[in-house]
Amino acid sequence: MNWRGDAGAQIAASVSNGLRDVPDFPTPGVVFKDISPLLSDGATLAQCTSALAQQAEFAGAELVAGIEARGFLVAAGIAGRLSLGVIPVRKVGKLPPPTRRLNYQLEYGQAEIELPSLPLEGKRVYLADDVLATGGSVEAAAQLLTEAGALVVGVGLLVELEFLGGRQRLAQHEVFSLLRL
Repeated sequence: MNWRGDAGAQIAASVSNGLRDVPDFPTPGVVFKDISPLLSDGATLAQCTSALAQQAEFAGAELVAGIEARGFLVAAGIAGRLSLGVIPVRKVGKLPPPTRRLNYQLEYGQAEIELPSLPLEGKRVYLADDVLATGGSVEAAAQLLTEAGALVVGVGLLVELEFLGGRQRLAQHEVFSLLRL
């Protein structure tokens, strides 16, 4: 198969081989991209975090933000390779106060995320997540970081579902996806 990704065909194939499709999860008609097999393969996980860390380093990142919950794992891997700190972007009610909150529109409803109240003014933050679908959560996280005074210097993803158009919602950010489906 002709695998495509922003880091090349070889890593795109590795990511693809580390995915498991789960039909009708979490709702009927949705095919969930489970990254658990990828996470359990140390060599592939190292390859992925290394490729994303190169992008974060190139962008001059000072911190890495991860979106709950699988994005935490991706962000921690990137940050660990670069000796940077991690910022959790979480569902409401999971962080101790004070926090910054943002309510945003999903394809089928609304959601709210929050960010710890940290001194982020002028900090260069690389935003990481596992899968980019419609882009709502990544767009909201980037907006929340920006409102906190951070400069989002890039978005790193394991997988991008191009047919859902998430990249278009993030046009103002440099998006780097290891596998583009």
